[in-house]
Amino acid sequence: MRTTILSIGVLLFLASPVRAQTADEIIAKYIKAIGGRDKIDAIKTLRKTGKFIGGGGFEAPMVEMNKRPDKVREEFSLQGLTGITAYDGKTGWKIQPWGGKKDPEPLSDEELKGTVQSADMDGPLVDYRQKGHTVEYLGMEPVEGTDSYKLKVTLKDGDIRYYYFDTDYYVPIKIESKQIVRGTEVESETSLGDYKEVDGVYMPFSFESGAKGSQFTSKVTYGTMETNVPMADSLFTEPAVSPVPPSK
Repeated sequence: MRTTILSIGVLLFLASPVRAQTADEIIAKYIKAIGGRDKIDAIKTLRKTGKFIGGGGFEAPMVEMNKRPDKVREEFSLQGLTGITAYDGKTGWKIQPWGGKKDPEPLSDEELKGTVQSADMDGPLVDYRQKGHTVEYLGMEPVEGTDSYKLKVTLKDGDIRYYYFDTDYYVPIKIESKQIVRGTEVESETSLGDYKEVDGVYMPFSFESGAKGSQFTSKVTYGTMETNVPMADSLFTEPAVSPVPPSK
């Protein structure tokens, strides 16, 4: 874990010798550590290109595009076909071409909730009060034997996340999530790493996720992140359904 975090050693001078005591102090140091508010706000669009790595070495290329204020499009390629999940700030939709499907479909309530969360380019901690979330500092807790600051984040939609922050660099190294899926509470955890600078803002390029306590995990690694790439709003808007040809 420390080896991964050392990849952002340039941030060392930002670390404070005084341990943060409140959630707002930790969040303020986090925002400063990753580049500061001006650098964060200067990013209007973000395009991330990488791959999903599942069990047995299964790999699939993926692309995620974000545009302020609340637009997201995720593409996942499999068997020569590309599936799309998108949200234009009001409507969520998907295209799942596997099985011959070509037309867009509405997202389920659970899919929509997750996609809306992905549409927040900055994540829930930045401006959390304005977004309707609540944050509580729970003290210190070890992650793989290393102390970390623990924050409980209750999202506006009811999901709960526990963020674990490195005590030297003030970046999240682990996130645990609790959410209701089909009436059942599901717990998962994600380890974040390989932080790199993207136009003055440090972002994690590696995410390893799985059910809490499970040895079976999947991984997403990004090769490139590009900021302020031109993105037409039409990328996020649900396309019209293909007309059915008249029967003869």
